[in-house]
Amino acid sequence: MTYETKRNILSWAEEDRPREKLMLKGRSALTDAELIAILIGSGTRDLSAVDLAKIILQGSGHNLNELARLSVKDLSKFKGIGEAKAISIVAALELGRRRREQDRPQRARITGSRDAYEEIKPHLLDKPHEEFWILLLNRANEVIRPVQISAGGVSGTVADPKLIFKYALEYLASALILVHNHPSGNLQPSQADKDLTRKLKEAGRLLDIPILDHLIFTDRTFFSFADEGLL
Repeated sequence: MTYETKRNILSWAEEDRPREKLMLKGRSALTDAELIAILIGSGTRDLSAVDLAKIILQGSGHNLNELARLSVKDLSKFKGIGEAKAISIVAALELGRRRREQDRPQRARITGSRDAYEEIKPHLLDKPHEEFWILLLNRANEVIRPVQISAGGVSGTVADPKLIFKYALEYLASALILVHNHPSGNLQPSQADKDLTRKLKEAGRLLDIPILDHLIFTDRTFFSFADEGLL
């Protein structure tokens, strides 16, 4: 790129050149709105791609975690965002989530509730509905693998004990950690949560596959049955 070309680009309106800014200054120089504008590709007759991106960010409280919760249908409600543009945004945020997951060390060792929370975080972060997962552990309390048991609505999901222990036996797990999320952010366990934990703890005792903990997951923090003396 010649000096003259660079000078011409830098004279353009800011909202018209996020791609060129990335090429000249690097990706870290771009704002969140400019990065989203590149995903969107084009604006409308009245708004630039950057303007559209700013509106989307404003609708998400300028929080990328909240933006990642939005579905294609949710994003398509913004004026100027069709299905194709919405899909581009959702796909990019999903790639970011998967990258975080792949960056984690293999066979993480669980020494406490915080370790379990960090291990399951890539799977439950930004979920708008409840899901129930288990962490299968070996004798050294290393994670064999996380397993999704069920996914439900915004207020509940079903955890079948037979399915949970089927996976535990199939992968020769020596212990389990139960995890389910509360999309509302409420950390308090319901009576149903307590009853299920007791039921699974008893089944685990009979099968010699102990339940080490049950976490209630939210995007910011967690509740541990073990830490609170409820196991």
